[in-house]
Amino acid sequence: MSFEYFQEVANDYEKLLYESDEKYDVVIYSGENNNAKEIYAHSFILCARSKYFRTGLSTVRCDGKYVFNKPSITPQIFEIILRFIYCGKIDLTNLQATEVLKLLIAADELNIQTLIMCFQKYLIEHHYEFLQQNSIEILGVVYQHESFIELWNFYLDRICEDPLLLFNSNKFINLNANFLELLLKRDDLNSDEIIIWDSLMKWCLAQHSNIPQNVRDWNNEDFKIMGSIINRFIPLIRFHDISPEDFISKVFPYKNLMQDDLVTRIFTFHMVPSSFINLQRPRKSKYVFDSTLIESKHFSLFSSWIEKKNNVHYSPTNNPYSYNLIYRASRDGNTPVAFHSKCDNKGATIVVVKVNKSNQIIGGYNPLQWDSSNKYNPTSDSFIFSFKNSVEVGYSNNNQFSIGCCSAYGPMFGGGFDLYFNNDGWRSNKSDYSSYPKIDVPGYFKADDYEVFQVIRKCF
Repeated sequence: MSFEYFQEVANDYEKLLYESDEKYDVVIYSGENNNAKEIYAHSFILCARSKYFRTGLSTVRCDGKYVFNKPSITPQIFEIILRFIYCGKIDLTNLQATEVLKLLIAADELNIQTLIMCFQKYLIEHHYEFLQQNSIEILGVVYQHESFIELWNFYLDRICEDPLLLFNSNKFINLNANFLELLLKRDDLNSDEIIIWDSLMKWCLAQHSNIPQNVRDWNNEDFKIMGSIINRFIPLIRFHDISPEDFISKVFPYKNLMQDDLVTRIFTFHMVPSSFINLQRPRKSKYVFDSTLIESKHFSLFSSWIEKKNNVHYSPTNNPYSYNLIYRASRDGNTPVAFHSKCDNKGATIVVVKVNKSNQIIGGYNPLQWDSSNKYNPTSDSFIFSFKNSVEVGYSNNNQFSIGCCSAYGPMFGGGFDLYFNNDGWRSNKSDYSSYPKIDVPGYFKADDYEVFQVIRKCF
């Protein structure tokens, strides 16, 4: 029989860290100016726990102490990392996102791989909004650190899936040129090519603010300067995927930035497209869902709602659910009978409805199943939602009318008819039997179309 007391060992080493007697043999000068501090440590622990310190313990002071100078790492950050080295403990609960980012940079400098992975995942899972709001600045940091793979993939995948997050940012013009080049090379940059071109020109113009915004006002020197900036990007634009109208109005005015044969080839392509082979394939998102109503980002949000993650949202890269289209009203028949023939006994589903003569998308999630039993079923996991000027979601109060399964109706959420479909359209009412909070859904409306997706958790 064997016994293990890892926690006791960790606690003893943590106590050793805070003993300020003569047993220490390492002095670390952390921080600089008014935020500088001498931090004491023990070489045998540093050598055992850190490759960085194991290879760096070579500078000896005259009194026999090993010395490290770390002006770029503040004492507060260094002490958090040193505690991890001593006892394997780290607590990020009360730290701001900026502090966790500083910890990540310090962990990279000290080559502590466990913490590099830990801090990246923590930022993605717990500081999603911070990463989104400060994307340009953090991308600059990530680009300088090859080990920040998780953040690198997080940003690349998110930007490729929704490029307007970057292109519409007022900080887009500050983006590193190498990163922009890398982005434009991606086949999965999910944007119309003319939007990519417009964004590229915006970025190029911002690099020399003295050049007029209107190309008609450029002189030869302006064209020369802009040519030197944009030259590396021109081969990355898929001009064949820009409509003739957009090419003439938005690209052709910049023809002096391009080689003559490129412009000729684009004109020829639009006149005789069959004569061209081996063209670059059109860009396409690698996260494709069979929907004519919504995009992949909506499915990621559905997954977050299914798991009731209010502060952390999934992205297309880590979405834990598959969404299989099983019914489309315009294709399969816009009747309750057609709905039930396609959707009954299929398990959890999500219903997506496009409101007629509106950009509004509404719908609901049924975690149980649809059937024609003419009964109601309780659940606290179902919800209804609305995408309009804002995003709204409302969960069931778990009353007995949460999900209605009636052969005479299509999807039915709530005994008070919170949201349901019959033969003449969609309705949303509130009553004493309502199962869901009131959200922005019209009382009666027609739908352009509606879709139902079977929700299946992926096996990882």
